[in-house]
Amino acid sequence: MSSLTFTIIQTGLHWEDRAANLQMLEEKINCIGEKTEVVILPEMFSTGFSMKPEQVAEGMDGEALTWMKRIAAEKKMILTGSLSTKENDRYYNRLVWMLPNGQMGLYDKKHLFAFANEHQHYTSGTKRLIASVKGWRINLMVCYDLRFPIWARHSQQPYDNPALEYDVLIYVANWPEKRSHMWRTLLQARAIENQCFCIGVNRVGNDGNGIYHSGDSMVVNPLGEVLYHKAHDEDIYTITLQKEDLETIREKMPFWKDADAFKILQD
Repeated sequence: MSSLTFTIIQTGLHWEDRAANLQMLEEKINCIGEKTEVVILPEMFSTGFSMKPEQVAEGMDGEALTWMKRIAAEKKMILTGSLSTKENDRYYNRLVWMLPNGQMGLYDKKHLFAFANEHQHYTSGTKRLIASVKGWRINLMVCYDLRFPIWARHSQQPYDNPALEYDVLIYVANWPEKRSHMWRTLLQARAIENQCFCIGVNRVGNDGNGIYHSGDSMVVNPLGEVLYHKAHDEDIYTITLQKEDLETIREKMPFWKDADAFKILQD
């Protein structure tokens, strides 16, 4: 059985200031003392949760993507977080899974936050991204996706293929403090119902709209037990997860075998 080490960076963000955010985040990454394999940044880490993509979005050869490639290569680690991006005259809230060799996986946020008019500025994604590293499978999602359990469910029909789709579920977010109870509760629910580790990485502090974020970044095990939680303060936290712990829980309590079979149909 293998282990996988993650580092969470819970931080405030400079509003719509890419250069300042990249400098700040690089300083934080340089402060990581432990050996780590995956570093997780919040949603729209280079700009904050801006609804002005025409001003802040960048192409796939832009400054933040170039920065991610350099950091991942220099630190020999995987770097992930979401960005405001532009491609083919459309804007996306796009999560990037950047490998040390410069290869990347991409996930465009499926559920756009209509309450803040995100759907009027960005285009919704249609496909999930499940990355693989060291025998672990990582399901990568963004913020508001957390409210929609079907999007996170293992979609394979259990009687046709008993293998579960993924082992770790990651949400990167800009989730406001006023709804933090929902954030914490849903992270635990997603871990329990999918019998996986669940990691939520949120920002802290006020954004450019005066909305306060309490962070409440968490790591939850497949039983819903909280392995890490931090509210209000900036924090850099490294945790090593054990595949054996996950497999033991799934073998002793194989609730996944009784799951309803379904398929997600796209328009």
